[in-house]
Parts: sequence; structure tokens; C-alpha cells
Amino acid sequence: MTLVAAMFTVCASAQVYVGGNVGITSVNAQYKNEGYEIYDDDETCFKFLPEVGYKFNDDWAVGIMFGWSKDNVSVVGYDDKSHLEAAHTFEINPYVRYTFFHSKLINVFCDGGFGYKHYNGKDTNTWSIGLRPGIELKLNKFSFVAHVGFIGWEQTKTDVENRNNDYSKKVSTWGMDFDGNNISLGVYYNF
Repeated sequence: MTLVAAMFTVCASAQVYVGGNVGITSVNAQYKNEGYEIYDDDETCFKFLPEVGYKFNDDWAVGIMFGWSKDNVSVVGYDDKSHLEAAHTFEINPYVRYTFFHSKLINVFCDGGFGYKHYNGKDTNTWSIGLRPGIELKLNKFSFVAHVGFIGWEQTKTDVENRNNDYSKKVSTWGMDFDGNNISLGVYYNF
């Protein structure tokens, strides 16, 4: 009975939110082939990431973001040369959110979690773990949310099959990424 009362108390003070993030970037890739040929490619990439979360109180929340995107992936062709190709992806990102600054209209928070992204048809997977800072503008039941950057670890692994042999290409990255290409915007509805 005590457990039921405790769960009711937690749920009564909690708040569910649904919404999502969108992002858009433009990528220009140039490659030189033995100093003579130039491979030049422009791609527009996008993200559509629905999200659902559960606020335990004003400071702590848990949530999950999942969705689809069109992204670029570095692939090695049958001529053994690397180039970018557009790829459609599926990703999932569970997180824990800590809000460390509160005001009447603005909250500043940081999401800590991990992510997985699969590139359809490319035999490529990306794993990440880290922090994503963000800001929330509260307007009644709606909130506008922006995430800027990423601090943490990311690894992309591609299984490559070409005419000479099969091998894996793995790229691991540690650090911070706060450039203009790493911004996502979203809208939440708070129940």
C-alpha cells in the first residue's frame, strides 16, 4: 500500500510532454583523385525526431527521442576511393534531463544519454554517449526547445565490401561539437 501511495504521489507531480525536433544542414564535399580529378557534391540533410518525456519534478526528466533522417555517410566504392553518399537513417536516443536554470519563461538544461543510428542499405552504424545542452522557452502548454552541440564520444563503423576484399572502417571521436551544423529545434506539448 505504501508503494502505491508513493507511486501516486510521484505521478501526481509529474508531467508528460510530447513533441519533437527537426534539423537541417547543407553539406559540401570535395575530393581530389590523385591530384587531378575533383569530386564535388552538395547534399541537404534533414532530421525528423519525435520525442516523448516524463518530468518527475522541475529539475529531472527522462525521455526518448527516435526518428528518421537523411544523412551523409562516407563510403568506399568499387574503385577503393571514399566519397559521401546520401543515406536514410533510423535513430533512437534515450536520455535523462537535468534542468539547472529556471525562470518564468526560460529553462536551461542538459540531456545525458546515449544514441544509436543505423544507415539503411550502407552497413553503417553509429553509437554515441554524451551530453547535449539545451534551452526551453515556456509558453503555457507549449514549449520551444533548442539543443545546441554535443559533448562526448561517438563511433561510426562501416562494413565495406569491395572487389578486392572485405573490411571494416571504424571512426571514433571524443570531444565537443558546437558548430552551426549541430543545432536542432523542437516544439513540445506539456500535459
